[in-house]
Amino acid sequence: MPLHLVGETIDKHSAHAAAQAGTLVALYRGIYVDVGDDIDRTVMDHAVRIAAYLHPQAYLSGASAVSLAPTPDGRLFLSARRVQRTRIRTLEIIQNQGPTPASTLPVVVGDDMGEIRLTASSLRQRFLEAFRLRSEHAGAIDPGLRREMADRLIEEYGTAAAAADALIALGRETGWLKEAGAADHYLRAELRPEVRQNAAGLNLTVAWHGDIVGTLSHNGAEWRWAPDAEAQPALVRETRPGSLPPFIESLLPEGWLARVLNARDDRETLRTGQRYLSNMTIVDRREALEGVPPDILLGRLAHFQDRGAFTGRYKGPLRRKLEDDFQTNLAREVRSERTPRLSGIQIKAAMSLSRHGDLTLAIDAPFTHIFKPAGTNGFEALPIVEWFCLNLARTAGFEVPEVALVAMPEGMAPALLVERFDIRRSENDSRRIAMEDFCSVLDLPADAKYDQTIERMARGLRPLSTRPAEDLEILFRRAVFAWLIADGDMHLKNLALLKSAEPGERRFGSARFAPVYDAVTTVVFPGLEDDKMAFMLSGKNSRLTPNDFLNTARTTDLPVHRASELMADCARRVVAAVPDLAIPPPFADRGDRMRDRIAEIVQRRAEPFV
Repeated sequence: MPLHLVGETIDKHSAHAAAQAGTLVALYRGIYVDVGDDIDRTVMDHAVRIAAYLHPQAYLSGASAVSLAPTPDGRLFLSARRVQRTRIRTLEIIQNQGPTPASTLPVVVGDDMGEIRLTASSLRQRFLEAFRLRSEHAGAIDPGLRREMADRLIEEYGTAAAAADALIALGRETGWLKEAGAADHYLRAELRPEVRQNAAGLNLTVAWHGDIVGTLSHNGAEWRWAPDAEAQPALVRETRPGSLPPFIESLLPEGWLARVLNARDDRETLRTGQRYLSNMTIVDRREALEGVPPDILLGRLAHFQDRGAFTGRYKGPLRRKLEDDFQTNLAREVRSERTPRLSGIQIKAAMSLSRHGDLTLAIDAPFTHIFKPAGTNGFEALPIVEWFCLNLARTAGFEVPEVALVAMPEGMAPALLVERFDIRRSENDSRRIAMEDFCSVLDLPADAKYDQTIERMARGLRPLSTRPAEDLEILFRRAVFAWLIADGDMHLKNLALLKSAEPGERRFGSARFAPVYDAVTTVVFPGLEDDKMAFMLSGKNSRLTPNDFLNTARTTDLPVHRASELMADCARRVVAAVPDLAIPPPFADRGDRMRDRIAEIVQRRAEPFV
């Protein structure tokens, strides 16, 4: 049997034992699949059954009430008393608050496990749902489907006026008077006035690896995302109607770069650039896609470094070029729409490393590496500290991108160079790759990146990962590692899923926890001496103990004995690595003091875990 539901096809003890034995995979609470099955296909083939199991009091609504199935991009719409959403691999179950009383009808849905009897919105209610404001349910009902429902209503009631009267009556019963009024106008209008376009409106084409995946528009008041019908797998999702999709929002500049661009809102920000992380391009004219270079790794950083020091040729911005400070000069360069945009607070630039070792700004060139110059006012050693912490992460057993410290001209402090892991590795690499940070995974705006718990991250990770058991262990170890090195900035935008799909595939074949990036001991910098963890763990963000981590393991279904092994192993590796991890010789005079401070912190924090 491809799908196992606790309480229906299997009891909870057998399911848990089979998952521990490795014959079943737990996808969500009470939902298991056989190891070795095509999990994404199993989920989509049983989407309605899964929705009925998780939400037995809900009914199919919107576009799903018409097709009795998910939309082509994997969304299944329900209505009930609560508003909630659930993501399981490529399936997204979206439930809104339905009217009271609801107008429904019985339906039967079949799959290879048999038939399911449930309810769905009636034709009249379905039509009213199409006119709800700021509703994903309404957004999924395209003009063609709306017209088809209108024709069905007119056929049922005889005339457009009679159908409109029936909708007004339902609107009075349910309290949906605004929706009924809009539907009445739609049905009765014979001569439609010419629609006047707002000159401030915006229509942007969104492409991924050069292929168009949808249209992002703004009418002067709110955003609207329209996915391309042929674009698969689904990447961008409109989860908060009227707002920017979380995946797009996660790409936008923050902090220093946002101030440089001086945009008043996201609308202006998107008009200033074209290229973003995760191989995304956003342009106002489709023809502009033709001039955008694909981001493919050219020069390997491993070939141009010696013991952590960059040995290629830095050809980026200089201080003396315009007799101005480095940051101001860099700001002038990145204002160009041809320069890729980067998210994050820290000062950084998109660079291109050639096959010959030349490091230049990625203007009209593949964006292959991220360049992080030193800060000011006590943050001059930030690149060195990040280099040290990322190498500690590598020794602790995490996957980490190639990194190197770059000697800067004119006596400037060294910068950090990080190789991108979300791009193709060569011209022969045909994978489609994207990185989705946890703000997007959890459907949260960027300003909520500090407002979550490890437990909530685990609940969002499990149903999306193609290796959930392994990735939950990585998340747990990442939390331990962040505590050991006193990283107070491991927030939702510094954790991500790395997804990839083969050409022509409609689903992501791999969705795994992304390599470690942006790991820094924050407490060694001015004003951050008392910095706490960026997340809550077992209700705490400071003075964490092994018991706090074990309590978290229990709530995330990670066996306690395994959690104990992971904690001890991580602590031993980090403690053992610190004495042998040397700052690259050209920068030792700048970094050894920071290294000694971090070593002291790690030793003290690791002692209870070893």
